[in-house]
Amino acid sequence: MKKNVKIFDEKLRSATSIAIMAHKNPDGDALCSVLALARLIEKNYGIKCVCVYDGNVPDYLDGVPLRRHAHCWNKIDTSNAFDMAILLDYGAEHQVGGPLEIVKNAKFVVEIDHHKNDNPIAGLCIDDENADATAVVIYRIVQELKWRIDMDVRDLLAVAILTDTGNFKFAKNAESLSIMADLVSGGVSIRHLVEIMNNKPRKAVLVEARAAGNAEFFYHNKLAVATITRRDYRDMDGRGEMVLNILGQIHGVEYIVLLKEQKETQIGISIRSRSAAIDKIAASFGGGGHEHAAGAVVRGDTLENVRAQVIAAFKGM
Repeated sequence: MKKNVKIFDEKLRSATSIAIMAHKNPDGDALCSVLALARLIEKNYGIKCVCVYDGNVPDYLDGVPLRRHAHCWNKIDTSNAFDMAILLDYGAEHQVGGPLEIVKNAKFVVEIDHHKNDNPIAGLCIDDENADATAVVIYRIVQELKWRIDMDVRDLLAVAILTDTGNFKFAKNAESLSIMADLVSGGVSIRHLVEIMNNKPRKAVLVEARAAGNAEFFYHNKLAVATITRRDYRDMDGRGEMVLNILGQIHGVEYIVLLKEQKETQIGISIRSRSAAIDKIAASFGGGGHEHAAGAVVRGDTLENVRAQVIAAFKGM
């Protein structure tokens, strides 16, 4: 990693235009890592980066620092190729969305990620699938290059780690806890960050509560499956973490699945588990993620068919 971080430093010193992006429909780690890295580069190299995304940013992230600096990719000028495109937390090429055009046209591409990726698309990769969040890898770069850091960056890295570890429920090791301790020592207030993320619209909360209340249970109640129809999906905010968290509290439930009818024949799948790995199940539907938190999007099929296939995929687990 040290060698690649040194190369990254050298490339930053010779760049004049940089675009940073993550996966489509960014979550806390994706958005906050993009904003944090942009501020770090501006502060340490004097380059004002362009932060772009595709899809929707959930309302609960509206209050994070520097949110106004993230722009939908189709609202920026892409007529001139960027010297560097930095791709964060993306997992696989098909999950980038519209900003992939910027990546392919860039003169040099860097990726910083914590997802397993067998087909990276960057010329320089600073990846570690054992890291709890992409923000963890960025923190390591900060330490390695002795970058100057400010309070906005500290808050952003903290939000990224909190959201991607499920408030440390999915932490793989002590590193993210150690980083958080350092961030708190630097002035981060976890209570404040949690409060600014308690920002969901009433409709979104009611949709998720209803989905959790109508969940079905299979295989001796080990599998909980909740569904959000197309009509309710438009009122959702984010990926339905509240549904997953509520069902995950039920005694005896080992696996939680949330199906979201995003379009008539486009179904989003979010999967969580208490202990067993479920990333391969997500991969069987064209997705991916982590051992205990993964997802996929199935196109060209109905909610009923996907639901039956997902339930069948857990048989025997």
